[in-house]
Amino acid sequence: MESSIKAVKRKYIYTPVQILALGFAIVIFVGAILLSLPIASQSGKITPFIDCIFTSTSAVCVTGLVTLDTGTYWTYFGKTVIMLLIEIGGLGFMSITTLVFLILGKRITLKGRLIMQEAMNANSLQGLVKMAKYILIFTFSVEAVGAVLFSTQFIPQFGLAKGIYYSIFHAVSAFCNAGFDLMGNFSSVTAYANNSVIILTISALIVIGGLGFYVWAEVYNSKGLKKLSLHSKVVIYTTLVLIVGGAILMYIFEMNNPYTMQGMSFKGKFLSSIFASVSPRTAGFNSIPLDKMTMAGKFLTIILMFIGGSPGSTAGGIKTTTAVLLFMTVVSVVRGRDDTEISKKRISKDIVYKAVVITILSLLLVITVTMILSITEQQDIPFEYFLYEATSAFATVGLTLGLTTKLTFVGKIVISLTMYAGRVGLLTIILALAKTKNSKSGTIKYPEGKILIG
Repeated sequence: MESSIKAVKRKYIYTPVQILALGFAIVIFVGAILLSLPIASQSGKITPFIDCIFTSTSAVCVTGLVTLDTGTYWTYFGKTVIMLLIEIGGLGFMSITTLVFLILGKRITLKGRLIMQEAMNANSLQGLVKMAKYILIFTFSVEAVGAVLFSTQFIPQFGLAKGIYYSIFHAVSAFCNAGFDLMGNFSSVTAYANNSVIILTISALIVIGGLGFYVWAEVYNSKGLKKLSLHSKVVIYTTLVLIVGGAILMYIFEMNNPYTMQGMSFKGKFLSSIFASVSPRTAGFNSIPLDKMTMAGKFLTIILMFIGGSPGSTAGGIKTTTAVLLFMTVVSVVRGRDDTEISKKRISKDIVYKAVVITILSLLLVITVTMILSITEQQDIPFEYFLYEATSAFATVGLTLGLTTKLTFVGKIVISLTMYAGRVGLLTIILALAKTKNSKSGTIKYPEGKILIG
């Protein structure tokens, strides 16, 4: 009898990966309940639960897609709940749990460290608590600086109390790459297209949050760029190439567009080009009307959204390192190399395979969601709207061409699940696959088969 009870208990022991996924789901559900309370809405009425789930998922998954205007629909209670959900989602609920444990003076158990290892995508258990402390200090410090810079613009415009609140909210939203704003009427920061302080501060916070905590820790502790690891070098150089290259292309595509940049000064065009290059990876703010962009500009935005930020950061997408691995694998094959090589270093085939799997799974998810939306939503909506929305949800960006507010009940569920999958699911799948190797499967060698390709 005792042995059967033990077997049942053992059967229901959750792995760290499962706890991580379940933890995000619980935070989303609790957030939805809080947002559904009458005190959370300006009307004082209960908000439809599907919209609460959608908003909570978007906040926890640091996406920024909303069916209800954040600035005008929610009270300060609701806005504060959203801000806290963004912070929890951006840092990861295990980092917040670590903060609570540190405040209470309690020790982190081995199981807690294992969950932290999965959440941070770390290679070992060593130094995890120290890294969690660094993440928390770094995050709050950067957000504080961002809030101070924002306050120089928002306090004169909105007054002391409201200006400080707006500064803190947008600093948290920008650093966590969430894309939520309080400007109202789904306008994002289009009213500040020529404001250097607002645009450049948001851009800087997005880039800092998107580079990853490990990269910043290494930059802080190293004595120069040459001393950095290959990972940090790839992340930094790829980010610079995407920002500069994206800005140049965006300027070319939109400079003569009468609906976006044509009427702007050179300063406005410069700021808008930089912002349109930075924001899709993966923040969700916009300073020009997205639905008025040229088709080339929209397609470039989709590409930038799909790539996203870097591993171990607040950003989504397939990640910069994955994109570089795929590109360098192609280069290595063309050169006749047996292995993928980056900066005179050989990359393990296991890592390359994971990069391929991540990309294929991501493409399949975006294609599937696009197809579902094209069936469930209004048939007179252009196809690129569905692809744009699906990519934005998967990459946890938050940019939209206006489809989000028109989503049907089924569409809201599909996009909510996509945001969750983009933030948690695909990573969980890859981690689960990485843990399934065993000695038996590794010893089996099947006969070699031949398949024609190309």
